[in-house]
Amino acid sequence: MVQKHPFPDGDPRANLERLVRENGDDFSSLSRMLGKNPAYIQQYIKRGTPKKLDEGDRRKLAEFYAVDEQLLGGAFPSATKQIMTRGGQDMVRIKQLQLGASAGPGSLADDEAHQDSMAFGAKWLKQIGTDPDKLSLISVDGDSMDPTLCDGDDIMVDHSAAERPLRDGIYVLRMDDVLLVKRLALRPSGKISIRSDNERYPDWDDIAPQEVNIIGRVVWKGRRL
Repeated sequence: MVQKHPFPDGDPRANLERLVRENGDDFSSLSRMLGKNPAYIQQYIKRGTPKKLDEGDRRKLAEFYAVDEQLLGGAFPSATKQIMTRGGQDMVRIKQLQLGASAGPGSLADDEAHQDSMAFGAKWLKQIGTDPDKLSLISVDGDSMDPTLCDGDDIMVDHSAAERPLRDGIYVLRMDDVLLVKRLALRPSGKISIRSDNERYPDWDDIAPQEVNIIGRVVWKGRRL
């Protein structure tokens, strides 16, 4: 039976490393189980080589740990298969993750509950210019991005942005096991500035790109009245 693990992270390497650590396993044993050289899993997690797990290896690891393959880099369940028609308009359901990206001083987001979904117009989603399967909704926790994003706002995150060159904008990111939503700006040096829109909160300048794990770019917000 596949278990639902509270992993909000979009990084399959971080998820695999956590599974290994929590189950008391070691990299070399897992590598040998896959029929690979003893350094295979360690190189994948620590060096990013290979860039992604072979489909067969991913399936074996998912079965070994009884988790969904999507935690290890498999595709999310297709959103485009959840198309409905409302008022003559095609609607697409986007998965809604029950976790918060901190817009405050930083909070651990380790308690993901079940996934829900919210319907959006297919035509409107097409204008965003990304695959609906790469979108998710999460809520904002904290006020450091006021007035742009407020505590409790729902935001739509484009996970495909993590696979493209970084550009200025608002992103969900992970630093030191903390899930954050912040404004990022590229500096001429190639380093990154991490900024809060609320002037009461500090900014971080000259951050090396490798210190930031990009989860996705914020492309929409919804606010409760």
